[in-house]
Amino acid sequence: MATAAGAAAIRWKRLFVLWMVCVCCFALSQSVQAQCAARNEAFQSGEQVMYDLYFNWKFIWKKVGLASLTTNATTYHSKPAFRFNLLSVGSKNTDFFFKMRDTLTCYVSDRLEPLYFRKAAEEGSRHTVDEAWFSYKDGVASVKQRRTWYNPIREAQEMEYSDSRCIFDMLSILAQARSYDPKDYKVGQKILFPMATGRRVEEQTLIYRGKQNIEANNDTTYRCLVFSFVEYKKGKEKEVITFFVSDDKNHLPIRLDMYLNFGSAKAYLKSVRGNRYPMESVVKKK
Repeated sequence: MATAAGAAAIRWKRLFVLWMVCVCCFALSQSVQAQCAARNEAFQSGEQVMYDLYFNWKFIWKKVGLASLTTNATTYHSKPAFRFNLLSVGSKNTDFFFKMRDTLTCYVSDRLEPLYFRKAAEEGSRHTVDEAWFSYKDGVASVKQRRTWYNPIREAQEMEYSDSRCIFDMLSILAQARSYDPKDYKVGQKILFPMATGRRVEEQTLIYRGKQNIEANNDTTYRCLVFSFVEYKKGKEKEVITFFVSDDKNHLPIRLDMYLNFGSAKAYLKSVRGNRYPMESVVKKK
C-alpha cells in the first residue's frame, strides 16, 4: 500500500509542477515566434499567492501541504529583471506517502524574456537540481540545460536545444502569458508550446474548456477560465490536469484538479496579496 501511495505522490508532484507550467499559458499563440519580448500587463513586484494542497486516498481527502508563488523585481547580470519563486512543502505528518520539498526559481527580463530557470527537488531519498540558461540570436531561441544528481550521486546530464519559436520554462511561461487576453478563444481550441524542463524540451498541449464558477479556500467564489492539460497515448487523449484561472486582468490560478493513476489531488487558492488589479472575477463571498 505504501509503495502505491508513494508512486501516486511522485506523480502528484510532477503534475503540480506541470500545472505551474500551464496555469496561465492559455494566451500563447499556436505559432509563438523566437521574439520573446512582451509587455507586463498583469503582475507587479511583491505579489504573493498561497495554496492549500490536498491528496485523495481511498475516498478520503487529506491536506498534505502548502505552496507559495512570489514575484519580486531584481537584477540579472546587472540588468532589470523579475524573479519568481515557487515553493512547495508537504506536511511532515504525511511524508510517509507524500514528501515534497521542491523549490522553483526563474528570472525573466523586464520585457519578460526567459533568462534562467532552476528547480531543486527532494522526492523521498532522491535529490536533484535542474537548470536552464536561455539566449537569443538572429531570431532563434536557444537553451542549455543541466540536471545535477546529489542523491544518488551520478554524472550530470546536459543538453542544448534551439527553436525558431520562443522556448519557455515552468515559470517564465506564467509571467508572459498572464498579460494576454484570451477573450477570442473558442471552446475546444488547442494551444501548443515548447517547454524546457531542465532535461529536455517538450511539446505541450492545452485545451480551452470555457468558464465556470469555482470556490477557493478563502470563502470566495470566482468566475474562472477552464483549461485542460492533456497527453496523447496511442492517439488517444488523456486528461491530466484541469485548472481554473481567474477571469480578470490578474489571471491568477484559483484551483487545479489532477488525475492520477492512483488517487487524485487538488490545489486551492488560500490567499493573495500584492496583486496588481482588483479581483473583478469575484462572484460572491461568504
